[in-house]
Amino acid sequence: MPIIDQISSGCFCWVELATTDQAAAKSFYGELFGWTIVDEPMCPDSYYTLFQLQGRSTGAAYQLAGSEVTTPPNWMLYIAVESADETAAKVAALGGKLIAPPFEVSKNGCAAIIQDPTGAVFCIWQAMDHKGIGITGNHTLCWADLSTNDPAQAAVFYEALFGWKLMAGEKDTSGYLHIQNSGEFIGGIPPAQHRNSSMPAHWLPYFGVASCDESAVKAEGLGARLILPPMSIPDVGRMSVVADPQGAVFALFQN
Repeated sequence: MPIIDQISSGCFCWVELATTDQAAAKSFYGELFGWTIVDEPMCPDSYYTLFQLQGRSTGAAYQLAGSEVTTPPNWMLYIAVESADETAAKVAALGGKLIAPPFEVSKNGCAAIIQDPTGAVFCIWQAMDHKGIGITGNHTLCWADLSTNDPAQAAVFYEALFGWKLMAGEKDTSGYLHIQNSGEFIGGIPPAQHRNSSMPAHWLPYFGVASCDESAVKAEGLGARLILPPMSIPDVGRMSVVADPQGAVFALFQN
């Protein structure tokens, strides 16, 4: 599997699970993706779980606690930036909201939590010692979709904040917008008519798999729920949307 030593600014660099049952999440994702587990103490009563393949990080998980318990389990996406301070300073003028201003995470890096103008929440990451995801291939983050009722407004925000280019595919008449960062396609925004309009805007991470059907069956056997059973996207691949046993949602993708 290819190793990642450096992640370009504007790319998805980390994915982090906030869960109500950290032990169960470790068991589920360890079985589903073959991730090994490294627990790092945060304080006497809590720890930060690193998920790894071949000794390289694929993401992380932590236990929701205190006031966070009212937050549903979720996967949070991080986007690499050159400067967390400079990026965060642009947010309000672009119609977004700075939920948490830039803060240092030990010597690992500097993060900030942002809500886009349509309601979706994500983090930015200015790397220091921790660069982010260290390996690519099956069972790693491969794509991300933004589910929102206002793709046009979201497109303006993200293009201005990260320099992304959002565009329709040459032969795609569905209305899906592809996200391009420095010439690399990294995600997209599905058309609003294909989503539940009452659902809050959110980012959906995709993890690559060798067989979408087999992975979906395995996920169900481990206690997950299939929100979208495996389906084919012509000339693209095969995907499924899954809620893990605690309710955090992610997608499987086979190209």
